[in-house]
Amino acid sequence: MTSGDALHDLGVRATAEGGRLRVWSHSATSMRCEVYDAADAAWSIASIEMTRDAHDVWTAESPELRTGRLYALRVDGPTGPNHAFDRRRRLLDPYARGLVRVPGDGWRSAIVDGGFDWGSSSKPRIPMDRTVLYETHVRGFSRRNPDVPPELRGTYAGLAHESSIAYLRDLGVTTVELLPVHAFVPEQRLLAQGLTNYWGYNTLGFFAPHAAYASPAAQAAGPDAVLRECKGMVKLLHEAGLEVVLDVVYNHTAEEGPNGPVYHLRGIDNAGYYRQDAHGAYVDSTGCGNTVYYGGRAPVRMALDSMRYWADEVGVDGFRLDLATSLGRGDHGGYSPTTRCCAACSTTR
Repeated sequence: MTSGDALHDLGVRATAEGGRLRVWSHSATSMRCEVYDAADAAWSIASIEMTRDAHDVWTAESPELRTGRLYALRVDGPTGPNHAFDRRRRLLDPYARGLVRVPGDGWRSAIVDGGFDWGSSSKPRIPMDRTVLYETHVRGFSRRNPDVPPELRGTYAGLAHESSIAYLRDLGVTTVELLPVHAFVPEQRLLAQGLTNYWGYNTLGFFAPHAAYASPAAQAAGPDAVLRECKGMVKLLHEAGLEVVLDVVYNHTAEEGPNGPVYHLRGIDNAGYYRQDAHGAYVDSTGCGNTVYYGGRAPVRMALDSMRYWADEVGVDGFRLDLATSLGRGDHGGYSPTTRCCAACSTTR
């Protein structure tokens, strides 16, 4: 996207002076970015008042917005049945490339170093008429494989281990489809039952890899290492001639129903990101508590930007969109296969 596009470069981007954060919200009346040191995620080292432009994009610039920092948003706005603003909450950036759990205090977005040496690795680009798809779960695939080192079982690195690749090649598959690897959390009803979400269809962040699928060493090293391990998996699979397709969930988020947890979109602009009626009741066509509102430019752009990121920077080869028709439904719930995110974008769904 070019700078002429009003929704270009959302999230954090490096600048000569440090970093710039851009977040979309139509309904907000104020927004602040709080920056934390990775060594103490509960201690704010900077609080930056964000300014709003004519396209409802809020911007913060600071030398503190640099690799290794953690950050959160505080957003205020009007009251009413369609809104859920509370400036006391610390919210995630929907475009965060890394997420960090803060015990007893929710989550923080992380600014990561996206650099990676791809070497001579390239996408296999298998013709569709020769594609043999193998759907699997990152953790489940190598969890009990004795040929994978114990510390790598159930991880991105375990899936890309030489024994895993030999098995896949022996099967004759060409393309590995991974069940969700976007950062996710268990639903509240599962937590109340002492259970967890195994499959991953409850997305917390559309740009961050699920940290629990990284090796213990990568998790201990932080979001940069988690992302590198995820990219390393894609690189090794590509070098073996195998494509990587992601099962992605853009139709709803982990914020669940109106009384569910507040992580990001609900607190940033509930009316702008979720389908609701005039009384604030969610139009839940997904069966998961909420449905992302793809009649608006910003949610459409967020999903497209997420797919571009995973395809261009993480290197994956394609996507399987969970409940894909939800992404094509506009203001009145009708489906259109040609909704555009903005006049400057030629991509259609």
